[in-house]
Amino acid sequence: MAKEFKRYLVTSALPYANGPVHIGHLAGVYIPSDIYTRYLRLRGRDVISVCGSDEHGVPITIKARKEGVTPQQIVDRYHALIKKSFEGLGMSFDIYSRTSSKTHAETASAFFRKLYDEGKFIEKTSMQYYDEEAQTFLADRYIVGTCPKCGNDRAYGDQCEKCGSTLSPDELIDPHSAVSGSVPVKRETKHWYLPLDRYEEFLREWILDGHKEWKTNVYGQCKSWLDGGLQPRAVSRDLDWGIPVPVEGAEGKVLYVWFDAPIGYISATKDLTPDWERYWKSEDTKMVHFIGKDNIVFHCIVFPSMLKAHGDYILPENVPANEFLNLEGDKISTSRNWAVWLHEYLEEFPGKEDVLRYVLCANAPETKDNDFTWKDFQARNNNELVAVLGNFVNRALVLTQKYYGGKVPACGELTDYDRQSIAEVAAVKASLEGNIENYRFREALKDAMNIARIGNKYLADTEPWKVVKTDPARVETILNIALQITANLAIALRNMGFRVGVLDADIYGP
Repeated sequence: MAKEFKRYLVTSALPYANGPVHIGHLAGVYIPSDIYTRYLRLRGRDVISVCGSDEHGVPITIKARKEGVTPQQIVDRYHALIKKSFEGLGMSFDIYSRTSSKTHAETASAFFRKLYDEGKFIEKTSMQYYDEEAQTFLADRYIVGTCPKCGNDRAYGDQCEKCGSTLSPDELIDPHSAVSGSVPVKRETKHWYLPLDRYEEFLREWILDGHKEWKTNVYGQCKSWLDGGLQPRAVSRDLDWGIPVPVEGAEGKVLYVWFDAPIGYISATKDLTPDWERYWKSEDTKMVHFIGKDNIVFHCIVFPSMLKAHGDYILPENVPANEFLNLEGDKISTSRNWAVWLHEYLEEFPGKEDVLRYVLCANAPETKDNDFTWKDFQARNNNELVAVLGNFVNRALVLTQKYYGGKVPACGELTDYDRQSIAEVAAVKASLEGNIENYRFREALKDAMNIARIGNKYLADTEPWKVVKTDPARVETILNIALQITANLAIALRNMGFRVGVLDADIYGP
C-alpha cells in the first residue's frame, strides 16, 4: 500500500545561468513540474515548488572571459532573463532563487563543513594542468587541442563537440590553454572527494530494491552506474568563481558546482519559509525531483549520497526524468543557436503561452527522445485546440447565450444517454488524476482533451438546435449537461497547468 504523505516538496532542475531557457528544458523538466505542482495545489495538498539559477562553474567563467565581463555580470543577466521568462510562461514556483545568494553560500558551506568535520571526505593529491602564464589551474574546459578520434582541432579537455566523444585532457593532441594559449604543465594539487563507493550498498538497497516503480530510464541508468562500480568524486576544484572551500589550506579552491548546485534546493526553501525543515527533515514529506536524463546520476546517485552522508535530510521519493526534445529532426544546440528560446517565443507570440504548453506536453519526451516541429505545432493548434476544444466550448456557450441569455438552465429528467455521458466524463477525470499522480502527463493531457471529445459527441448526438423546436424543456437538460462537461473540462485543464481560460477565442477559435 502506497504511503500517505502530509506534504510535498517539488524541485525542478536549476537552469544554468549562462544562457536562456529553450523548449527542450520546458518539455523535459519545467512543464511536467508545473503540472504536478498545480495539480497537488488544486487537490488541497501542502506543497511547495522550488527552483533557481545554477550560477557557478566553468562555463560561466568561460563566457565571462570571452565577453570581457565578470562572472557575476553574466549570472545577473541570465538569472533575470530566465526568471522573467518563467513568469511569462506562468510557471508557479513558490520561489525562484539563485546559488550566488548569501543564504546559499552559508548553506552549502555548512553542508560541506559538517561532512568534513565528521570525516566523510577523503583527501587526494593529483597532477593537473596548470597555466604558468595565467598562473591558474585549468579546468578541463579550459584545455583545448586536437581530438584523437575525429581530428577536430577545437576539442575540449572533457568532450569533442564535433564527434561527441567524451575525453580527458591527457587524450588531447597538442593541448594548450584556452586562457593564454600557452602549453600547460602538470602541477600537484590537493582536493577533497566524496567516496561514493562507500554508499553503493545503501544505494542498491534504496534504489534497486526500494524504488522499482521509478521510470525505466531512471532505474536502468542507476543500475548501470551501480553495476559499473562507483568511484570517489571530487567536491572541490581550483577556480576563482564559486563558494570558497570553508577549511584552512584551501585558498584558491571552491566547491565543485555539482556539489553546490543541488544544495540550492535547500537554500531556496530556506529563503521561502522559516518552516523549511518541515519539508527537508520530516519523513512525512514526499520529495520529487523533476530533471532531464542528463541529470539522473546527480539526483539519484550523487545527491542522495550527500544527503545520506549528512544524515539530517530526507531522500527523494521519485525522480521522473524525461528524455530529450529535438528540434526539426536535429539535436537542440545552444552553441549552434539551434533552439526555440522561451523569451523570444513570448515576445513573438504574445498571449499564446498555453499553446506552447499544450504542444510541449502533448509531445513530451517521457519515454524516448521526441521531435518538435512547427508543422506539428500548427496542426495541434488547429486540429486539437480549435477543432476539438474550442469547437465544443464555443457551441455550448453560444447556444446557452442564444436560448437562455447566458444563464445555466435547470437540469430535468436524465436519459440513459445523459447518464452514460456523465459517467464517461467521471471515468476520464479519474484516469487523468491517476496519470498525473504517476507522472504520465502526456496521457493526462489526452484525458483532458477526451472530455472535450465527449462533449462534442454529446452535442452532435442530442442536437439541441433541432430539439429546441419541438421539446424546449429537453434542451434545458442538454445544455445543463453540456455546461457541466465544460466545467469539468476547465478543471481538467487547470489540473494540467493551463492559465488562459478555455474560452479564449483568440487562441481556440470562434
